[in-house]
Amino acid sequence: MKVLFIGGTGNISRTVSSLAVARGTDLFLLNRGLRADSIPGARTIVGDVGAMRTNSDLLGHTWDAVVNWIAFTEQDVRRDIELFAGKTKQYIFISSASAYQKPPSHPIVTESTPLVNPFWQYSRDKIACELRLMAEHRATGFPVTIVRPSLTYDTVIPVAMGGWTEYTIVDRIRKGLRIIVHGDGSSLWTITHADDFAAGFLGLLGHQQAIGHAFHITSDEVLTWDQIYQAIADAVGCTPNIVHIPSEFLGRYDAHLRGALLGDKAHSIIFDNTKIKRFVPGFTATIPFNTGIRRTIRWFEADPARMVVRQTTHDFFDRILADYDRAVRVPPQ
Repeated sequence: MKVLFIGGTGNISRTVSSLAVARGTDLFLLNRGLRADSIPGARTIVGDVGAMRTNSDLLGHTWDAVVNWIAFTEQDVRRDIELFAGKTKQYIFISSASAYQKPPSHPIVTESTPLVNPFWQYSRDKIACELRLMAEHRATGFPVTIVRPSLTYDTVIPVAMGGWTEYTIVDRIRKGLRIIVHGDGSSLWTITHADDFAAGFLGLLGHQQAIGHAFHITSDEVLTWDQIYQAIADAVGCTPNIVHIPSEFLGRYDAHLRGALLGDKAHSIIFDNTKIKRFVPGFTATIPFNTGIRRTIRWFEADPARMVVRQTTHDFFDRILADYDRAVRVPPQ
C-alpha cells in the first residue's frame, strides 16, 4: 500500500509512521525535512505544505491513502480536496475529540455526539474542516475518513499546564512545589498512548468501508485528573503537592488555556470505542497510563536536552497560585 503522510514526525504521527513501515507500508512523508530524526524505511518528499500545488516531487504520484496530520483550517482541507481528488483512494483528516459538544449533554461520547465548541477556536476550526470534507464526500464522493484523537501522548507529558514538550511539571513535583490541577480534580478523563492509537489507526488505513465515517480512537481507561497527576508523581517517586483551582479562574490568564480547559479537559468525558472496535476487530488499548507515563519520563530523562525546564512556566504557576491565595485568603506556603 502506497501512502502519503503530510507531517508524520510528530508526537502521535511518528509512532504511526514507524508502525506503518514495520507492517510493510510504502510510506512517503511530506515535510520540510527539518527534523534530524527521520523515520527509517520511509521516504521523504521535502516541501512546505503550503506549496504542495507546485511541488513537482509530489504531483506525479497517486496514492492508496493520504493522511494530513497538520491540517487545521477549512482553507487547508479545501486545498487538499483540490490537490488529491482523483489521486487517492482514501483521504484521512486528523481532527480532534475536542470538537465534541462542550459542555457535554451526556458524558458518554460516541461518534454521533454533536460537534459544537463555543470555547475554543482550534476546535471550531476542526469542525469546519470536517463539515467541508463531508460535504465534498456527499457531493462528489471524495473519499474522506475522519479520525478524532483525544489526549494522546508518547514523547510529551499530557497535562493541562506545565507539561507537553517541557519537563517543568516534573521539576515542580520533584521539588515539592505546588502544582495546579483544574477544578476539584475529580472530573474524568482518558489519556491514550500513541502505540495504542497507532494500532487502531492503521486498521483504518486503506479500509474501504471506513470511507465517509468518523472515528475516535482512545483508551478505555478512565481516570480522574488527581489520579493522572498522582501517576506522574509516582513515576518519579514523589508525592504531588496539588492545589485545586477552578477552571474559570485559570481561564482568565490565557486564551489558549481557557479553550483547553472549558472547551475540553474541564469536563468529564467517557469515550465509547465500539465503532473503532467494530471496524478494526481485535483493537484494544493495552497500555495503562501509569505504565505509559513511566516510559515517557524515561524518554525525557535519557537525554538532558529533552528535560527543558522553563522559568516562565514556573513564574506563571506562581503568579496564579499567589492570586488564588489572595482570592481565597490562604496563607502562603
